[in-house]
Amino acid sequence: MIRHIVLLRFKDSVTAETKAALYTELQALRGHLKGIEGSVFGSNISPEAPVIHGFMDGFWFDFIDEAARDAYLVDPAHQAAGAKLVANTVDGIAGLIVFDIKV
Repeated sequence: MIRHIVLLRFKDSVTAETKAALYTELQALRGHLKGIEGSVFGSNISPEAPVIHGFMDGFWFDFIDEAARDAYLVDPAHQAAGAKLVANTVDGIAGLIVFDIKV
């Protein structure tokens, strides 16, 4: 299984409603694409403020394998949702981190 982790540094102007709408759009990918076993969306609750570096939100998808993850990466619905995320993060693409790990 591949866990695809995305950490986000949203702009201060991004509301809770906007975050919820972005996450709802991403969550809909589970019904659109095969191979997504689970996902979690939420806010960072770590007490380690000095090492958070402003990444206060994030999510992950669990894919059954690398092929499912790769299909997600090139899917137009994912790319559209990703573009909306980038538009709402501090400094665009620099406002998010992607980390994939085998679990």
